[in-house]
Amino acid sequence: MSRVARTATALMAALLMLAGAVHPARAQEPMNPQERALINRYPDQWAHLTPEQRERVLENYRHWQQMTPDERRMAQRNFEQFRRLPPEQREQVLQSLRRWRALPPGERQHLREAYQHFRTLPPNQRQGMMQRYRHFQQLPPQQRQHLLENWNRWRQMSPEQRQEIRRRFGHWHPRH
Repeated sequence: MSRVARTATALMAALLMLAGAVHPARAQEPMNPQERALINRYPDQWAHLTPEQRERVLENYRHWQQMTPDERRMAQRNFEQFRRLPPEQREQVLQSLRRWRALPPGERQHLREAYQHFRTLPPNQRQGMMQRYRHFQQLPPQQRQHLLENWNRWRQMSPEQRQEIRRRFGHWHPRH
């Protein structure tokens, strides 16, 4: 199989696998010659897709067409890395993707912004946060739940209430 054929096959597989990663445009049928050509290369796969999957494949293909060559290379590299994962790790990745897509748009935006902020932190702060997160993940489920409940209570407090807690219990306060 030639490099171009492998790339086309990988592209179609990625589009099919990731169907749903981008919001559909509600257009089940191809709108231009490039989209028709893509479908004509894979008529059997296209015939077996549901209307929703067709929408998602077309939207993902449109997104692919808008990507820069560097973005495409990165996407191909990520897909190849995904394919090399053991099945259980691939399933974990897909579960994470499903959880991400299930989040309300506002929450996804908040998480994107938090991640961008995280990336601007000095390396020692990022490392400390990652260390605390790993420690949190190793806690027993009940203790993690207790910490999350406390964190939610903290977030719901007014600035005055937080100040009073700090005054009473020292100057400790969670980072966010």
